[in-house]
Amino acid sequence: MMNQYMQLIALLEMSLTCAVVFILLLQKLLQMEFPFAARAVLVLLLGNLFFWPLGMSLELPLSAYVRGVTGDLSMVTLILLWGTLLPAAKKTPFGFKAPVALIALVFYPLALGFGMLDPYAWGYGSTGLLIAVVGFAILCGLVGWTKGIWIISIAIIAWAAHWHESANLWDYLLDPFLAIWALFAIPSAIYLKRREKARSGYLFRAG
Repeated sequence: MMNQYMQLIALLEMSLTCAVVFILLLQKLLQMEFPFAARAVLVLLLGNLFFWPLGMSLELPLSAYVRGVTGDLSMVTLILLWGTLLPAAKKTPFGFKAPVALIALVFYPLALGFGMLDPYAWGYGSTGLLIAVVGFAILCGLVGWTKGIWIISIAIIAWAAHWHESANLWDYLLDPFLAIWALFAIPSAIYLKRREKARSGYLFRAG
């Protein structure tokens, strides 16, 4: 019974995520931002499309096939992604992306066996990891990004409540898609900074 409940939650989360990604891509393609009401309606319609089996040759919902490829996403990824559709949604600060990228660069090679240390094992009830995560949330608050506190707090609560099938805290905090997004943010930020500097130099260049 509990396993069926978790599977239902996972499919619902993936259906909403697929709907959000589809809307974001559609906005990018059309180069326009839909009103919040339109986004909410589209999320409901597309979420249902991905959640319910369509029949024909598809025995499972579309979200089940997507989940079979991507696996379950972390709570951090889900909240960041879903939050992009909210009105007046602000961009995630670089001060959050950079530490996530650095953690991913260290975590994934070690977790895959490149070294004697296995940080993934710390996710099974390690007090040290939990303290470090709480400390990172406090740091987000100190720099003024209160949304980060909520995101990390929800991820910890979901882990404590066994919201997903995994009992490892890392699976609620980090996933490959979040890592790739954070890693791409670093060269993107450097490029934007150089472009702004070049424009500034051009505007103030002596004529």
